[in-house]
Amino acid sequence: MKVFCTAILLFTLQLPTSLFAQQVYRGDLSQLSSTEQRWVDSVYQAMSEDERLGQLFMIRAHSDLGAEHEANVEQQIKNYHIGGLCFFQGTPEKQLELTNRYQAQSKLPLLVSMDAEWGLGMRLPDQTISYPKQLALGAIRNNQLIYDMGAEIARQMHRLGVNVSFSPVLDVNNNPNNPVIATRSFGEDRYNVTAKGYMYMKGLQDNGILASAKHFPGHGDTDVDSHLDLPVINHSRARLDSIELYPFRALIRYGIGSMMAAHLQIPALDPRPNRPSSLSKPIVTDLLRKDLGFTGLIFTDGLEMKGVTKHYGDGEVEAEAIAAGSDILLLPEDIGASFRVIKQYLADGKITQAGLEEKVRRVLLAKYRLGLTRPTFPRRSRSACRSQ
Repeated sequence: MKVFCTAILLFTLQLPTSLFAQQVYRGDLSQLSSTEQRWVDSVYQAMSEDERLGQLFMIRAHSDLGAEHEANVEQQIKNYHIGGLCFFQGTPEKQLELTNRYQAQSKLPLLVSMDAEWGLGMRLPDQTISYPKQLALGAIRNNQLIYDMGAEIARQMHRLGVNVSFSPVLDVNNNPNNPVIATRSFGEDRYNVTAKGYMYMKGLQDNGILASAKHFPGHGDTDVDSHLDLPVINHSRARLDSIELYPFRALIRYGIGSMMAAHLQIPALDPRPNRPSSLSKPIVTDLLRKDLGFTGLIFTDGLEMKGVTKHYGDGEVEAEAIAAGSDILLLPEDIGASFRVIKQYLADGKITQAGLEEKVRRVLLAKYRLGLTRPTFPRRSRSACRSQ
């Protein structure tokens, strides 16, 4: 008899998604059940002012940067009561270990996110699956395959303790000189982008992962990378309504759970110079919330990007993003400065206490719907042995 032992790794285990069925994520955060209302009320009322504010921060986390980085993440969790993590490069085994370690340090479970546009391989390329990028998927005729991909990515994310996928990309790829979107888009046809974005979103949210449409209000027609500078889109409102906003408007109608606000200057929507869309109340609140009727979570794009930091100081970026209407501040550069400036904005009336409370309650409700009411610690799969 010969014994074969196969290490079944969490990221390659190909079991049917139905074996890991999760509750469907409901994106509309404006309607609460009585059970949800009681939980959100009880948690909110038990929080200090800093604990409430901390829920609006999602910080960078890597699993390949060593002990100093890990200690810094733990310190921020403890000192600022942060609400979430966004994982980048590393390995799945180490990320799972760190996720469980960080969750154990947090009074309220952390909201854990990843950029997983083409699967976990986007951030963990050596040991996890990379699916085709969205431009290649745009050529697929059978959109059910896009749904199935989303469902499988959701299953893999659950195995890693991840709750949020910053996908699908809904940018319409209509500028051949775009240095940052390109193959990340489903293509140049707004209808195809919408249909495939919808199926990807459904695959994720039907299986308990919060999807996030990006980069609102549309990063497709730019020739500047917002990681490096502030792109300017000079189209009219009519053109934006017809092309750029079309996929976002459709997925709002069909229940997308979150949006990511881009760093773009769009004079037709906000004429102020050097005003990124992510820091624009006319765009985030008036257009996205009021005109388009979006009732889910709003994330900023990364607040360490030059498209936003080039024109605003430490802490000012985060305070302006909250004042504009965003709920979650992604990758802030200086949390201490952000706390100070946001509190000053509250004292000056630039941010209202009621508006801040509304954001915190939205985050808490999203956590409830993702099952983040008490700590859970996913385990690595043990080795499976079979005799032959």
